[in-house]
Amino acid sequence: MAVSRKRGALYQLEILETQGFRSGSQQDRPQEQQETETNLEVEILKLRKLRDELRAKVKLQRASARKPITHLEPYEPVNNSEENLEMKLEKAKAFFQAFHLTGLSGKLTTKGVCVCFNTAFEGNILDSYYVELSIQKPLKIHRHSIPVFFPLEQIAAKYLQTNFQQFVYSLSEHLNAYSGRKYQADQLQCGFSTLLARPLQRNSLCTLLSFTYTGEPTGESFPFCARLVYQDLTTTLPTNVTVTYQGTGATPASWEEQRAVHETLFYNKALHKVFESFLRVKENLDCISSVPTSR
Repeated sequence: MAVSRKRGALYQLEILETQGFRSGSQQDRPQEQQETETNLEVEILKLRKLRDELRAKVKLQRASARKPITHLEPYEPVNNSEENLEMKLEKAKAFFQAFHLTGLSGKLTTKGVCVCFNTAFEGNILDSYYVELSIQKPLKIHRHSIPVFFPLEQIAAKYLQTNFQQFVYSLSEHLNAYSGRKYQADQLQCGFSTLLARPLQRNSLCTLLSFTYTGEPTGESFPFCARLVYQDLTTTLPTNVTVTYQGTGATPASWEEQRAVHETLFYNKALHKVFESFLRVKENLDCISSVPTSR
C-alpha cells in the first residue's frame, strides 16, 4: 500500500509539472506572437515611408520636366574649392535626373560631367550626341561627338559660363531640330524617289532643301521645283517656302492653284508627310477612275 501511495504521489507530481510546462508554453506563445506582430508593423511603416519618398521623387521629376527652363535656378560659375565642386556636381546630377524623360541624361566622369543628348522626331528615336565638360573655372568642353558644322561654339559662348541649364537646353533644342530636318530629308530621298525628278539638294545643317518633284510616280505630270529655307535652327518646319512651275509656256490656272496648295502644305507639315498626301491623292484618283460607269 505504501508503494502504491508513493507511485500515486509521483504520478500526480508529474501531471502537475506537465501542466505547468504546457501553461508556460501557452503564455510564451502570445508574447512571441506579439513580438512578431510588432516587428511586422515596424517593417510596414518603413515600407510605407519608402513608398512615400519614391512617390515624392517621381512627382518632383515630372514637375521639373514640365517646368520651363527659364524658371530654373541660374548656373553660377564654380569656385575651385572642393566644397563648391561637390555641390555643383550634386546639382548637375539632380538636373539630369529631372530632365531624363526629355532625352537628356548625364554621368560624372574623371574630368567632370558627360551629357548625352538623345534626339527624336515624331516618336522616332534618332541620333545621340555626347558632350564632356571639364568642371573648372571657366567651364570647358573637353570633347564631344557633335558634327563640326553645328553651331556648338556659338551656343557655348552665349550660355556655358553664365547659365549651364540654358546651355544644355538650347543645345538639346538645336540638336533635336537638326535631327528632325535631316530625318525628313532622308525620308523624302529614300521613300519617295519616284516622285523626285532630280536628286534632293541640301546643306550640312539641312536648313536649305531644294528638289524638283512631280505629282505622280510615273513622272508624266508637270514638274514643280521647291526651295525650303529654315532660318530658325530650332524648328523642323521651314520659315520660307518657294514653289515654282518648271514647265514651258503659260501656266494654267489649275496648276497655279496646286502650286499654292503645295506651298501651304510644306509650311505646315513634315516633308515626308506632304509626299504621303500626294500619294493618297493619286490612289484616290485611281480608285475613282477604275469604277465602271453605268449606262
